[in-house]
Amino acid sequence: MIQFAKIGLGGVACFALSILASCSSGTSQQIPASKPNIILIYTDDVGYGDISAYGGKIPTPNIDKLAQNGLMFTNAYATAATCTPSRYSLLTGEYAWRAKGRGVAPGDTSALIRPGVETLPLVLQRSGYRTAVVGKWHLGLGGDEGPDWNGDLKPGPLEIGFDYSFIIPATGDRVPAVFVENHRVVGLDPTDPIAVSYRKKVGERPTGKENPEQLKMMWSHGHDQTIVNGVSRIGYMAGGEAALWRDEDFAQTFVDKATDFVSAESDKPFFLYFSTHDIHVPRVAHERFQGATEFGPRGDVIVQLDWTVGELMKLLQSKGLDQNTLVIFTSDNGPVLDDGYVDQAKELAGAHDAAGGLRGGKYSGFEAGTRVPFIVHWPSAIREGASQGALFSQVDLLGSFAAVNQVSYDSAQAIDTQNQWEVLIGKSEKGRYSLVQEAWYSNLAYVRADGYKLIPGNEGPQIVPWGTEIETGFAKTDQLFDLTADPHEETDLSATKPEILKEMQDELIGIMIQK
Repeated sequence: MIQFAKIGLGGVACFALSILASCSSGTSQQIPASKPNIILIYTDDVGYGDISAYGGKIPTPNIDKLAQNGLMFTNAYATAATCTPSRYSLLTGEYAWRAKGRGVAPGDTSALIRPGVETLPLVLQRSGYRTAVVGKWHLGLGGDEGPDWNGDLKPGPLEIGFDYSFIIPATGDRVPAVFVENHRVVGLDPTDPIAVSYRKKVGERPTGKENPEQLKMMWSHGHDQTIVNGVSRIGYMAGGEAALWRDEDFAQTFVDKATDFVSAESDKPFFLYFSTHDIHVPRVAHERFQGATEFGPRGDVIVQLDWTVGELMKLLQSKGLDQNTLVIFTSDNGPVLDDGYVDQAKELAGAHDAAGGLRGGKYSGFEAGTRVPFIVHWPSAIREGASQGALFSQVDLLGSFAAVNQVSYDSAQAIDTQNQWEVLIGKSEKGRYSLVQEAWYSNLAYVRADGYKLIPGNEGPQIVPWGTEIETGFAKTDQLFDLTADPHEETDLSATKPEILKEMQDELIGIMIQK
């Protein structure tokens, strides 16, 4: 069985001012005189084929520029095929499946990351960065008793390493439909307190099930409860009328808050975790983007996402920060067309293949569930127009940034992160030996750098059961694929390559019991 050793700080990339040079194992590293700013653009449900640089048919010129002038990964993965576990793993350096309760979170979940847990923003704070999160959170708020929507919402982002926070608590399709800035709901009238329930109706607001005539976008499954802004959501909400969001304003609001943070005077570099709502449902683009494509609302919010990236890059250029800001663009999981609303995403898809030729999609154990776009743009250090084929996982951002900044981290908790800094910036093509993917309901898959992939057997359904028409990848017996020869995962090799199957089974078990 392969031994999975924790990754130390030796043998990582070293800096000389703004120029990168390699250093041999055991030599000391030099911190750059001017550390790069970091913007992590974490998008929602953007598939491997949704960006035109990856073959998509919807124009994304601003995102394409990041790839043309930076490093485009072809073998990078989110850790899960759903959002909450991917976000948990990215921020903590630990696979979310290692403990229960880290699946897709309801909108009233207590904080999943508590004070004392190692996190990427804490690592960067210790490295001298000021830190912020802007956009979608979906990792819970508050203590064991749950969120206090009418009081201080903590613990939350500020308690785990962020200096500033402006978030939607969960997702746009879940209540409460309000923004939270630092510890408080934005614009809340104390005489109109918020009540939220995911078990029974509260208040008198109409619901999508009872009042479909009030909807501007009809629900298809599971999104038929409280109506806010003409869209019915998951969950029930009362009160908070003055604080309710307008979905059409998400993109501009997040850009404005990011601009305020980046523009604040400081002698420290910054880390911005910019977590877009696009292109998650409900897909309600701002009026200026509605009808921008022939692909319906899903195409329109992809164009809106591209605009958002363009605005961030223009901001950096206007501040003279574009050359020494490391921008990462990626997604939390793969694509889905019908995910709860009737927006004609499937009917209008045409020649656009959101999965980019991969099998499956969001929720799936097949490749389209977790292999995602991943682009790194850093003009002062990364050669433009390069491609990176090394095996890479988002869980490695914590270990990589800790290593290059020469700060220690809690490797007993952040157990799965590795130092892949040289892969991240294109100085090495030797990535991970392997990684674990998490599909719907915490079912796992195991991928190795040699292209072999194991999907352990389970009793789950073959199709995601609530109307998405996405294959789960589940089967009653173990499946083995060779992604190099068979990227669409059509030929199960478990019967013809039993020795590789056994080897991978043992390796996966070794990772699962690692502590």
